[in-house]
Amino acid sequence: MVVINEIQTIDNQNHKKMKTSLITIAAIAVLALGTVNLSNAATTTNNNNAAVVLNNVSKINKIEIHGNVQVFVSDGTSDQVKVYNKYYSENALVQNENGVLRISSYTKDKLVVWVTANDLRSISVYDNAEVKSFGKLSEINLDVNLYNTSTATLNLDSYSASINVNDRAKANLSGNLDNCDLQYSNQTTVNQSALRAGTINSVKQIVKPLQHNSADELAIL
Repeated sequence: MVVINEIQTIDNQNHKKMKTSLITIAAIAVLALGTVNLSNAATTTNNNNAAVVLNNVSKINKIEIHGNVQVFVSDGTSDQVKVYNKYYSENALVQNENGVLRISSYTKDKLVVWVTANDLRSISVYDNAEVKSFGKLSEINLDVNLYNTSTATLNLDSYSASINVNDRAKANLSGNLDNCDLQYSNQTTVNQSALRAGTINSVKQIVKPLQHNSADELAIL
């Protein structure tokens, strides 16, 4: 059996913390074949882990991710969103509006989502959220913006990409690009050793740490 990626799932019976498991091609096939149609979503279960398939999504060109969320992104001929835990019974939001897919959750257990998009152009990640490519992302142009302590692990096969890493965010980049605009700061972490690009325009911004004036603090006291 061929292992194609690592994903995190939730034990819905005992409400324990997130466990790490391996998704195989066979497991994905089981989820796809076991879908039960509902009005706007389909729910399948595999080893007591709920998987909700959102059917009312289309024309996804931008993804915004907030909170304690892990998102896997892959290319596809049609758009689809799968949520790998009890999405409807938790304080989570997955909303598609005007081409923007917004995903957010602030529960203690990580919300895991798999997004398949046909025309993805932009990804923005905030808080401690994480985004990973599932296979190669072969977009013509892709904008990636990382903020706070978010993380992106992306395997790219695109004409051009604009990657902006802010705050204490982390970016692990690999694949092939013709053109790459990369902006980051001395507080961020960027690993591009496995990235091949014809042209890389790399700009490092120096961010100074916040300075505290001890004299002012004493005056306040």
